[in-house]
Amino acid sequence: MNVALPALIVFLLLLPGFIARSRFKRAERASLDFSPFGQIVTEAVLWSCVFHLLWLIASGVLFGRALQPAVLLKILSADPASQSRAVDAIATQFFWICAYFLSLYAGALIAPTAFRMLITRFRLDRFNAGWFAPLFRFHQAPWYYLLTGADFDEDNQPDFISVSAIVNVAGQAVLFIGILDDFFVDADGGLDRLILQQVMRRPLLADQRYDPADDDPTRFYGVEGDYFVLRYSEAITLNIEYIKLAKVETDEAVDEPGDGAQAIDAAAEIAG
Repeated sequence: MNVALPALIVFLLLLPGFIARSRFKRAERASLDFSPFGQIVTEAVLWSCVFHLLWLIASGVLFGRALQPAVLLKILSADPASQSRAVDAIATQFFWICAYFLSLYAGALIAPTAFRMLITRFRLDRFNAGWFAPLFRFHQAPWYYLLTGADFDEDNQPDFISVSAIVNVAGQAVLFIGILDDFFVDADGGLDRLILQQVMRRPLLADQRYDPADDDPTRFYGVEGDYFVLRYSEAITLNIEYIKLAKVETDEAVDEPGDGAQAIDAAAEIAG
């Protein structure tokens, strides 16, 4: 009895599901996936069933190839003779089976990535997008929604995201304010650093001496440089503000395209 062969076949059959699951989800974690083992296996099995169903339908419609359940059951059985006959049957269609699995793995790699891009593009994962939002939402990426404004619809999408952070500098609390350009997470999914532009700073002690009647521009100090890297581990507090620029409407009247033609016709009638 060859136990390793059925285990290898099961692994090859379920591998597309694990590939698709890893490509579809957006997670702020690169090292380990701490999802429950049962959840991981269930999602992988479901993804595998979907891809195998699609590939078998395409094989039957386009190439006239159909699944042979008897061969599959024999190779998964514990009987060495049945396994031997199944291996011989597979050997006669070796190149076709290789093409099936290679294309299946490629599809499991590309299709979920494209599906995730479509969800992000049309904002189907917004918390108020509809009844399907919990299904499409990337629950393991909270920093993504907070620092990109992905929960806003297209009309209310912020133009800028302002970040205010208090950092301990030489034993003194200093407030840094800037426009968020990018952010990075560490291997465990925690926020690692923020990339800011147009950064200004000031000590918090200035708030105690600040007089609202005295507009002192030196209260803030500009930080020289194109990009400012703020490590989240060094920030005491973090404030996020979404900035939407207001549209300026002009009161100037715009002539309709037909006005000029009507004026020319009237002038022609007078001249006639």
